[in-house]
Amino acid sequence: MSDLSNPADATGNRPGTAKKIVVIGGGFAGVNFAQNVAKNKNYRVTLVDKNNYNYFPPLLYQVSTSFLEPSSISYPFRKLFRKDHISFRMGEPVKVDPTSKTVYLKDGEISYDYLVFATGAKTNFFGNENIEKNAIPMKTIDDGLRMRNALLKTLEQATITPDPAERKKMLTIVVAGGGPTGVEVSGMLAEMKNYIFKKDYPELINQPGGIYIVDGSPNLLGAMSEKTHKEAYKVLTNLGVKVKLNTRVSDYIDGKITLSNGEVIESKTLIWAAGITANTFEGIPVTSLGAGKRMITDQYNKVQGLDDIYAIGDSAILTTDAAYPTGHPQIAQVAIQQGKALANNFIAMAKGKPLKPFKYFDKGDMAIIGRNHAVVDLFKHKLHFSGIIALFIWLFIHLISLVNYRNKLQTLYNWAVSYISRDQSYRMIFRSGL
Repeated sequence: MSDLSNPADATGNRPGTAKKIVVIGGGFAGVNFAQNVAKNKNYRVTLVDKNNYNYFPPLLYQVSTSFLEPSSISYPFRKLFRKDHISFRMGEPVKVDPTSKTVYLKDGEISYDYLVFATGAKTNFFGNENIEKNAIPMKTIDDGLRMRNALLKTLEQATITPDPAERKKMLTIVVAGGGPTGVEVSGMLAEMKNYIFKKDYPELINQPGGIYIVDGSPNLLGAMSEKTHKEAYKVLTNLGVKVKLNTRVSDYIDGKITLSNGEVIESKTLIWAAGITANTFEGIPVTSLGAGKRMITDQYNKVQGLDDIYAIGDSAILTTDAAYPTGHPQIAQVAIQQGKALANNFIAMAKGKPLKPFKYFDKGDMAIIGRNHAVVDLFKHKLHFSGIIALFIWLFIHLISLVNYRNKLQTLYNWAVSYISRDQSYRMIFRSGL
């Protein structure tokens, strides 16, 4: 390392000798890394993101179904980093030059001493152009608002459609993917159909239609325990959701959803929560990419074959953790822990201390299914909770995970109103020309 004895400047950074770290991506991994490594004055941190805000993906489905506003789960980076001495650059990376240590953005470039990819993942349509063109993904705030607007516009259209067959297509919703996102959005839609639609849309009472959830595996919430599989199936079917397992959506065109078993469901709405793939960038060699296009890293999250470039969270696949020989699951807890672990290693490196290999601590999995039911598996499925107890655990964990107190209080208030009234007042269609 360079001489680190120079005094810090007014911002807490050491002029001249401080190493510049560029972090690409402001999700769980990027923010946790940036905020922790910025505590060390030997580094200057710049975080780059195409959005000017951080958001909380586990609650995106509640924005999509009109139970939370986007501001409840998002927060501007510049305000978030005011006290952390972290610079923010709004931009979209397109290329990396490891030789000159430069990241090229759509609107400029930025140099680095160390580069950390925390770019998360994007929706995987598995090469199906019809599905990519016509389905609604569930990955970003823009996706959530698009889904909210599409659902509400379809319902409005259904109230004035004279053709019963066309109305049924409008009132039929198919969710592809039986993981936490698919299960949670299906449960929320079922609650809306059972308790809200009949109040807001009296024209649609007793009209045919339905909510389907389709998954290619034999169970919902496949990564969780056997008890959870059974409870998720039972709760969703009791809410009126039609569950189709061992089945995949293979095509979607002209309002017809074709399943892998040959069945066709006529629907105006396909919500795609069936898979993700890592974001890729020119300049990162194919030899550095593994399964799901994730960057292959060593036990310290350094990208294989590249100097001074690291990857964390959904961007990375690390196979040196004995408990996860094929890589860690692409979930929030892995991203958070890798962000903090890499920051600690950078601080250790600055102090000349040995680095620690990353080892994931599995705190458990959870999902909420409808208004009154959640499932929680802790300590690698050794401890299982369900029902109201699990619901409160889910609520607590998600609340404390939000980025600041404003988000926590706003979300808690909205949840309380929604729970007591079985309703919320965010069902407005907003259009943007941007």
